[in-house]
Amino acid sequence: MVRVAVDVMGGDHAPDEIINGCLAALLESSDIALLLFGVEEVIREALRGRDYDSGRITVVSAPEVIETGDSPVASIREKKNSSIVLGMKAVREKQADAFVSAGSSGAILVGAQVIVGRIKGVERAPFAPLLPTVNGGVTLLLDAGANVDARASHLVQFAQMGSIYMEHAFGIPSPRVAILNVGMEEEKGNALVKESYPLLSALKNIHFIGNMEAREVVHGYADVCVCEGFAGNMVLKATEGTASALLSLMKRALHSDARSKLGGLLVKPSLKRALKEFDVSRFGGAPMLGLNGLVVKTHGNAGASEICNAILQCKTFWKEQINQHIAKEIGLGAGEGTH
Repeated sequence: MVRVAVDVMGGDHAPDEIINGCLAALLESSDIALLLFGVEEVIREALRGRDYDSGRITVVSAPEVIETGDSPVASIREKKNSSIVLGMKAVREKQADAFVSAGSSGAILVGAQVIVGRIKGVERAPFAPLLPTVNGGVTLLLDAGANVDARASHLVQFAQMGSIYMEHAFGIPSPRVAILNVGMEEEKGNALVKESYPLLSALKNIHFIGNMEAREVVHGYADVCVCEGFAGNMVLKATEGTASALLSLMKRALHSDARSKLGGLLVKPSLKRALKEFDVSRFGGAPMLGLNGLVVKTHGNAGASEICNAILQCKTFWKEQINQHIAKEIGLGAGEGTH
């Protein structure tokens, strides 16, 4: 049974939506146990009157809360009884297999590095969210913001870890790996991309297909898109922002007059299916790859569905032994991490 620690206090809709997502995950899978970290009376009040398997839920008191505006480094150092710190310590001490939070990205990033630690040999741990593609598939984007600066050796490891994740978690044999660039030609790019390209080409354990432009991410050009966190976070936010803007424009157009409203009724089922395909909440959150345990960051405004899917994502990660594969392929020994 996979044990998932959940930060009940993090996110815009805590604690109710977090609890709703947790209970939904228990209904979805019988081999998940949850450790709920947060203000105990708040958690117990949210659980009051709910129907759930109490044998698979443990409430862990974490009286301090890390707020979004708190300094990430200071909050991890000073709020030792917070849900983020205690949840990550549970992963480090093997009391939990994974940690899920919708809380402060900065605090989660710092905590993952200094509390959970990296697999020995892994230089940097990237955020690795999935983005939907128009052909019904997904593209793994890494790094999506954990490391705004990176070296070529980091991108090489991102490519290796991303390829391992897509092969074992999604059953894609020999995933296509591309590096994000301003053009498709090999000679294009900044110093980092030009240095990384031949190193990626020389790797025997990945299927490197060359450069890809940002517009190709949602078209399924590659299974894994590799970049440093600065560019990756902009791709992620621009993609999500564009999807949100298009949805608003469609709603406005379909309600602009009587004819549009009638047409809207006719296309509503098709639109709902299309929008569901591009609903990123169905993928869960962004795992940090290369750690001595799994840390998954969801959107700050995550609802119950995204929290539920993030927990189920942890089950897949654990079942497919992603960390063990990473340690075997590029690490220097599982369980001997850096802090």
